[in-house]
Amino acid sequence: MIDTLPTGAALVAAIVGQPVRHSLSPFLHNAWLRDLKLDGVYAAFGPRDEHAFERLILSCRSNGISGLNVTAPFKEQALALADTVADSARNCGSANLLTFDADGYVHAQSTDGYGLIRAFDLQAPGCDLSAGPVVIMGAGGASRAAVAAMLDAGAPEVRIVNRTIGRAEDLVFAFQGQAAQGVRQTVTAFELTDVDRAFSDAVAVVNAASGGPLPLFDALPDQATVMDMTYRPLKTNWLKAAQERGLKTVDGLNMLIEQARPSFEAFYGATPNPAFDIRALALTFLGETE
Repeated sequence: MIDTLPTGAALVAAIVGQPVRHSLSPFLHNAWLRDLKLDGVYAAFGPRDEHAFERLILSCRSNGISGLNVTAPFKEQALALADTVADSARNCGSANLLTFDADGYVHAQSTDGYGLIRAFDLQAPGCDLSAGPVVIMGAGGASRAAVAAMLDAGAPEVRIVNRTIGRAEDLVFAFQGQAAQGVRQTVTAFELTDVDRAFSDAVAVVNAASGGPLPLFDALPDQATVMDMTYRPLKTNWLKAAQERGLKTVDGLNMLIEQARPSFEAFYGATPNPAFDIRALALTFLGETE
């Protein structure tokens, strides 16, 4: 028998979303499991709606599932269904990690912010996120997690740029009073037509929006860093335009990998081997190059 194949005693975890077939998470987690020769498996579940998602959580409470990663559109619902909520999830208003204890209790966390900051550490180590304003493009769930992460990183101002100014202002309201200890911080809203003013003196821009027009980066300082949360394709039009402007860039693949590491540890009680080059493996799987 090959000891890297799962048995009936395997620890089981999964990614849950709709759609979910495109997710790279099963590839990452199963690669780590095989590398460490652990008896485990990581699957993908695609409940058709919020009612099916709730039934799935109820089933996982009592069926020996180690935990779930949660992606759109169920992250906010995951937070609401949890029995305990970590600050990481409470601050960003959603949960991408649910774990189930022996008594059936559901515990919610968010590793999105951790993954975002780690991606900057890895690809733009010279970018000091506490040195000036950080711009977040978009005002959806991913944007809220990004705002929370940047405030935790000490950004003095987080500027939210969105086509609909009301949605950006909703995020501003959600973060009123939240600041890193001992740091004076503000969260402000900008219309998309005012993007140049938002970019002025920014140290970093994070694209957390899907679609929309590609802004010019002329107003950004030469030392600024541009990130796109998307990893398919790896080099988005955003990142290509930023590179043509001579700016440092951060892609979404490292964010995905780094947010998955603490999830893997929570599910399987082991840390992925840092010497195992999961990024290179993922690039090959995606048909991408650096």
